[in-house]
Amino acid sequence: MNALVIILSLVAFVVFTYFILYNSLLRSKVEVDNAWSQIDVQLKRRHDLIPNLVNTVKGYMQHEKDTLEKVIQARAAAVGAKDIPSRMKAEGEISGLLGRLLAVVEQYPNLKADRHAIELMEELKTTENSIAFARQHYNDIVMQYNYKIKAFPWIFVAPMMNLSKREYFEIENEEEKKAPEVKF
Repeated sequence: MNALVIILSLVAFVVFTYFILYNSLLRSKVEVDNAWSQIDVQLKRRHDLIPNLVNTVKGYMQHEKDTLEKVIQARAAAVGAKDIPSRMKAEGEISGLLGRLLAVVEQYPNLKADRHAIELMEELKTTENSIAFARQHYNDIVMQYNYKIKAFPWIFVAPMMNLSKREYFEIENEEEKKAPEVKF
């Protein structure tokens, strides 16, 4: 009788522990998904602002058509991306191009005086700051999640849930990591 109670207690402990670990991993997965969706909201806002900004500045920036076309192409690539890693790469490219575009805008006094252009640039800068904050939060959550699926005791439960490592949202190439140069 005592052996049966001990065995049942051990089974109950294992089952209880499994569900605690399962719920903990599930919560981490949901947090990662939520953090990505917060980035996605900000990226959508940026995607909506880009055509307006390009249309506003292209009349002033006849010599910068190449820059404007690259911004539009990068936006199209990001919107058309099929998975998160390719989307992250395309969004990193947009960030670099927008930084250069805003630096180029600084060279046009008439454009800097256009109220609509100023408002769009301010909205874009605010959105870029929000994206940076959301990206940092996402990477923090991904770090915790990646740690958890590799650490004891979660390592035994994660494969049963088909959980795998998530990628960080990083800037891919060295060119994009550089701050844009503003010349006056």
